[in-house]
Formats: sequence, structure tokens, C-alpha cells
Amino acid sequence: MMGIWAVFKKEMRLYFTSPVAYVVFTFFLLIVGYFFYSIFAFYNLTSMQAAMNPSFALDLNVTDAIMRPLFSNTGIILLFFMPMLTMRLFAEEKRSGTIELLLTFPVRDGEVLLGKFVAAMALYIMLLGCTALYPAIVGYFARVEWGPLLSGYLGLVLLGCSFLAVGVLVSSLTENQIVASFATFGILLGLWVIGWSADLVGGNWRTLFQYLSILEHLDSFGRGVIDTKDVVYYLSVIALSLFLTLRSLESKRWRG
Repeated sequence: MMGIWAVFKKEMRLYFTSPVAYVVFTFFLLIVGYFFYSIFAFYNLTSMQAAMNPSFALDLNVTDAIMRPLFSNTGIILLFFMPMLTMRLFAEEKRSGTIELLLTFPVRDGEVLLGKFVAAMALYIMLLGCTALYPAIVGYFARVEWGPLLSGYLGLVLLGCSFLAVGVLVSSLTENQIVASFATFGILLGLWVIGWSADLVGGNWRTLFQYLSILEHLDSFGRGVIDTKDVVYYLSVIALSLFLTLRSLESKRWRG
């Protein structure tokens, strides 16, 4: 545990002594804020129309009209920003040659991996915590359903951690941060658009493509439904990515 804590502190210090964390926080919150403003403004306009037509107001729901679209859009935005948090974790160590020094320390490969992954995850949760302002604004004007809200954030945590795990894996395979960033984005984009191919095939292939679509599993969380298959999917992506990363680190030690 001491090894994990030492690596964790080192990575958190590097995040905040470089522009990465500040750039990601600034642009992510600006973009999510813009989407929230647009969705909230549209809901406000719809509410005024409903005031003149009471029957239309029956289908008006804050959670479905504001929070669910916001969660979906946030998931897509994360495709672009998560690679920035992971691109340097191992790639920079390999480029500067400090990976050899790190692996010779009395710290296990698994502790190095977990320290870096937990640091990226902590930064992501801090980033996600800043978006709590948006449901707070909604709650000021209308009643918010806490169940779908909390499950929606749980879905974003699992989705983001899956993105981070894939990014850590890719970063361990290259020494170029730009390559790591674009390769991670390409893999995540592929796991998203594979669901579109489900409409072109049938039978078991359709079911498989729908299951592999990484953003497809987020929707049920926004509805307040925590489905076991969605949780298992995200945990499987995280576990498999971290396992392969560990194998990558061990192969580096064997090669010297």
C-alpha cells in the first residue's frame, strides 16, 4: 500500500504542476456547461409552452428532459478528454528513461500501475464533482429525482474509469504521448461506433455489437436503472485493460 500511495502522490503532483489538469478542467467544464445551458434553456422554453397547454405538461420531466441528455452528452465529451489524462502516465516515463528507474524501486509493478490509475481516477472524480453544480441549479428551480441522478453519476464514474483503464494500457505500449492520446481516442471511438453496426447485422452479431458498444450501457443509468450487465461490462473493461497493462510492464522488466 505504501508503494501505491507514493506513486499516487507523485502523479497527483505532476498533474497539478503541469498545464494538463488545468486545461482539461477548463475546457471540459466550459463544454459541459454549454450543453447544460442549451438543454436547460430548451426545457425552460418547453415549460412555458406547457403552461399554455396543460396536457403537454404531463410528459414534462426534469430528469428525462435535462439530466439524461446531459449525462449522454457528457459521456461523449469524455471520449475526447480522458486520453489527455492518461497519455503521459507511462509514455512520458518511457520517453525520459525513468521507467527503468521506477521499475527498479522496491515497488511491485502492480503497485505502480494502481498508483497511476488511482491518481487518474481521483482527478477524474474531482472533475466530475465540479459538474454537481448543474443538478444543483436544476434542483433550485424544480424537484430533482435523486435515484436517477445518483445512478447517472455512477454510470459516468464507471464509464470514465473504463476510458482511463484503456488509456493507461495504450500509454504503457508507446513512448510518445501524442500517439498514446490519439490511439486511446481511436480505440474508444471504435468501441462507441461499433454499436451503429448493430443495425446492419442480425442475430447474435447484433446482440454482440450492441453489448460491446461502450456508451450504449450508459443510458440505463440515466433512467435510474442499475443493470447488472452494464456494471459487469464496465468492470470487465477496467479489469481486462489493467491486466494487459500489468503484462506490458512485466514484459518491460523481462526485457530489461
